[in-house]
Amino acid sequence: MGAGAVGCYYGGLMARAGAAVTLIGRAAHVDAVRARGLHFEGLKFNEQIALAADTDVRAAAGADLVLFCVKSPDTDAAARELAPLLSPTALVLALQNGVDNPARIAAAVPCAVVPAVVYVACAMAGPGHLKHTGRGDLVIGPLRDARVPLAAARLESLAATLDRAGVPCKVSGNVEGELWAKLLINCAYNPVSALGRARYRRLTALGPTRDLMAAVVREVLAVAAAEGVTMPPGDWVEIALKLSESMPEATSSTAQDLARGRTTEIDHLNGYVARRGAALGVPTPLNHALWALVKQVEDGLA
Repeated sequence: MGAGAVGCYYGGLMARAGAAVTLIGRAAHVDAVRARGLHFEGLKFNEQIALAADTDVRAAAGADLVLFCVKSPDTDAAARELAPLLSPTALVLALQNGVDNPARIAAAVPCAVVPAVVYVACAMAGPGHLKHTGRGDLVIGPLRDARVPLAAARLESLAATLDRAGVPCKVSGNVEGELWAKLLINCAYNPVSALGRARYRRLTALGPTRDLMAAVVREVLAVAAAEGVTMPPGDWVEIALKLSESMPEATSSTAQDLARGRTTEIDHLNGYVARRGAALGVPTPLNHALWALVKQVEDGLA
């Protein structure tokens, strides 16, 4: 659901492994996939993968597993559209940026929702053409205060299914902390990559930019602490800055959205941190500034 780059990457791998997959996305991509299959230009293979594609959400009816990949601003509407099509035994895997999307999905659908932390660098190189440039692993875990509980065995089974499809997947007992860890990386890389029109390797190679990103991470950590979030162990400033080494050619989804003249997810990244910081009394001037600057660019594209 939302077969952009992330949806095509994970859906493509599952189809390649033998699963019956339907991509639900924009007409140009759907037409290309129907005509030629998904062109998956990966780090380890370059293939056309045959799978179904549709522009109509009703194609999700009866699905066992939904990879929920829409942009954060579209979460509520997409979840409401999906809700009447899903059985109580289905699973929705939330493959999105931000920290509050799984709870928003769970409020609408009748089945269990699994939060996922996504680490992949990929982009659509054209209609029906995915280009993968780095990583591809997931971290999943149980949704806190879930209306529809999910047994640990089912989470492990989902992780095993993903692993068999070539998606390294770890089950975490602290997926909330893992989501905030990804959020701080998004807050550091996404707006700076977009505003600076730079790939990740350039961001951390320049001293002033590296210092800015480190300070942004520290603000996110302060807000997470005020929220009562337990972060996974490690020096998250250093971990965030080292990410560019494993994804040097990546550009952020925010940069890709601005380049295509589309609305970004910045309200759910730096904007979310700035709003929560204001509510909790935690200063977040750098996150607020980056949020405002990306919004200014968005406004100029409108």
